[in-house]
Amino acid sequence: MQPAAAVRVETRIEDVLAVEGLVKSYGERTVVDGVTFHIRVGETYGLLGPNGAGKTTIISMVAGLIPADAGSVTVVGEPMTPTSTHPKGHIGLVPQELAIYPDLSARENLRFFGRLQGLRRKELGTRTNEVLELIGLADRAGEQTKKFSGGMKRRLNIGIGLLHRPTLLILDEPTVGVDPQSRNSILESVERLSAEGMAVLYTTHYMEEAERLCDRIAILDEGRVQAEGTRDQLVRLTDGVDRISLRGSGNTEAAAAELKSLPGVQHVDGGGTGLVLTVRDGPSLLPAIVTGAGNAGMTLTQVEITRPDLESVFLHLTGKALRD
Repeated sequence: MQPAAAVRVETRIEDVLAVEGLVKSYGERTVVDGVTFHIRVGETYGLLGPNGAGKTTIISMVAGLIPADAGSVTVVGEPMTPTSTHPKGHIGLVPQELAIYPDLSARENLRFFGRLQGLRRKELGTRTNEVLELIGLADRAGEQTKKFSGGMKRRLNIGIGLLHRPTLLILDEPTVGVDPQSRNSILESVERLSAEGMAVLYTTHYMEEAERLCDRIAILDEGRVQAEGTRDQLVRLTDGVDRISLRGSGNTEAAAAELKSLPGVQHVDGGGTGLVLTVRDGPSLLPAIVTGAGNAGMTLTQVEITRPDLESVFLHLTGKALRD
């Protein structure tokens, strides 16, 4: 299937990360096929796609872990390749697989990785304490990490990536396999870091995470960017419409006739105790719909708006569900 027209934004000089035409193949299989995107200061950019879409391979090239077959990666204006050194210092990489030592405590893990990142003495101690507070592990800092829950280990993994104050934080599926409380803590941390000006590259196959965190999103499938833009821009690609469900009593037939005449209402179904309206821009039409139903003799007890989401966009662009 050919990709849909992407919502593109021109690369600007303030980009922290610029990815242009990345290609990666293994044998005859192309796993990343001409991927282009960029991330600005303070922006959280999401790569949304199912497992196997190429997200981790893209991250590996962005971080300079593997070479690209074609295309380029630039971090804070410097080319990134596996042999690059300086641009890698601007990146905090948090991989899917946990990269911590189970027999060391949280503090010991942080100090070990901090030394690898070039932190020394007072700065290392100060930064370790700051990160422990940020990831909510200050009260468990002295415990061996093999005693930690999955969510605590994930938070420590993120903390390691933050120690050296990276310009770009890369998070590869950071909430996989964690409990709801830890997951929410991770998402709150990402929101806070972005608000403080850190650029974030976030990969996920969870639609709700992309919608909550990401300023812009690239929908990825079979190694290709099918579309890119803000959540609202992507939803508009589906030419989607909203559904408004009305529940209540009274003269629903008269209400249906009245509501069909409103501009923006495409269709009205139902009767008895409920009506379902197909409309464009449901939130702006809602006051007129509620007023119209009341004027026609319907007493409303429940009103619900269902809007298109990123799952709908993915299905529209690829012909399959996001988690297929």
